Amino acid sequence: MKNPFTRRAFLKSSSATIALPFLESFGFRKFASATEIAAPPKRMIWLGMGFGVTADKWFPSQEQVGRDYEFPEILKPLEKHRGDLTFIQNLMHQHSQDGHSGSTFWLTGANRYAVPGQSFHNTISVDQVAAETLGKDTRFTSIQLCAKGNSNSGGDGHGPGLSLAWNSRGKPVAGLETPVAAYHRLFSDENTPLAERQARLLEQRSVLDTVMSDAKSVQRKLSKGDSDKIDEYFQSVREIEVRLSKEEQWLGVEKKRPQNPVTEPGESLLGYDELFVMADLMVAAMQVDASRVFTYRMPVDTLISSLGAGISAHTMSHYSHGERRDVSEMRDLHVAKFMSSFLDKLKASKEADGSSLYDNLSMTLGTNLFSVHTLRNCPTLVTGGGAGFAQGRSLVMSDPKTPLCNLWLSQLQGSGISAESFWDWTGVV
Repeated sequence: MKNPFTRRAFLKSSSATIALPFLESFGFRKFASATEIAAPPKRMIWLGMGFGVTADKWFPSQEQVGRDYEFPEILKPLEKHRGDLTFIQNLMHQHSQDGHSGSTFWLTGANRYAVPGQSFHNTISVDQVAAETLGKDTRFTSIQLCAKGNSNSGGDGHGPGLSLAWNSRGKPVAGLETPVAAYHRLFSDENTPLAERQARLLEQRSVLDTVMSDAKSVQRKLSKGDSDKIDEYFQSVREIEVRLSKEEQWLGVEKKRPQNPVTEPGESLLGYDELFVMADLMVAAMQVDASRVFTYRMPVDTLISSLGAGISAHTMSHYSHGERRDVSEMRDLHVAKFMSSFLDKLKASKEADGSSLYDNLSMTLGTNLFSVHTLRNCPTLVTGGGAGFAQGRSLVMSDPKTPLCNLWLSQLQGSGISAESFWDWTGVV
């Protein structure tokens, strides 16, 4: 045969068939150039650091704005990407009052005391707003990653919550706490027979139908307060129904494997090494379009202990000099090394049209805390070519109380999401 490879080539076995990607070796260059290639999808990532940074060393000088600024020495590993990074200063959440919650309200901007009689209230996070649009066609509407031991803790600098994400009712969204849990969620196939999985979903839906019928019959007899509780309950049920409906759509569809398959992580992986594996998993998930929205509630205590620190993250955050400051600076330096490696991987991973994953995403590294208990000037570093930002600058907002929600709204709109407002926004960046 002169041309054993047709335009659409497959690998076949007795039990499976896998379509090959477009390969120049198989004569796909000519075909691909003559065929319109769909634009790669937009993707969004938020990386939450928890406790604040070494504030007097992490930011560029506010006197140096634009492209001509001195790169912070403590973030030197990132300088090779300086043309693709933007520091934004003077962003904050006006309602933030909790000096131990670096993540709880970071992606929401909510006022925890907004509801009379309640000591805690939250609202939907920006990632979940993005997921409503970007997650429609992917197996996973969004992926929440979080470090083991961080969940629902106030002592690790992240504050209450199960991940960085909060749903439409302001309730915490659970996260995948270890790299091995994330690996199996993203790439391991379900071993349960298809018929059994279908029956299980049908049974769950039947239970929901019964519960909803009972709840509606009771609602007519309730007081205003109890009726509000039932409405919240109905919303919870609707969210479960949406999830079940999506699971039904993907029943029998095998999970795709990335171009460069990732190996199963070790169960005991914690701290600094965990960062790099989570980044690999996010890159792999984007390569197979398993999800387009990611949040990662990064480790704090296990991060610094894995780097040799003998103090807690909380103690570190109250630095002034000596060991506490040394540990804080060490943490910032190593997070910069991680970010530099993550950007290398995103730029190296190519899309079908020749662009890179980096070119089509928006990624933010930050926290709600400046340092110690200070809640102004939230550390904010944005990157990615997918949200319409001209990168490579140091920006200082003229108003020191500029809402952080202005940035979230800007990123939503720049990523093609129809959002006209986001909580206390006053404009766009």
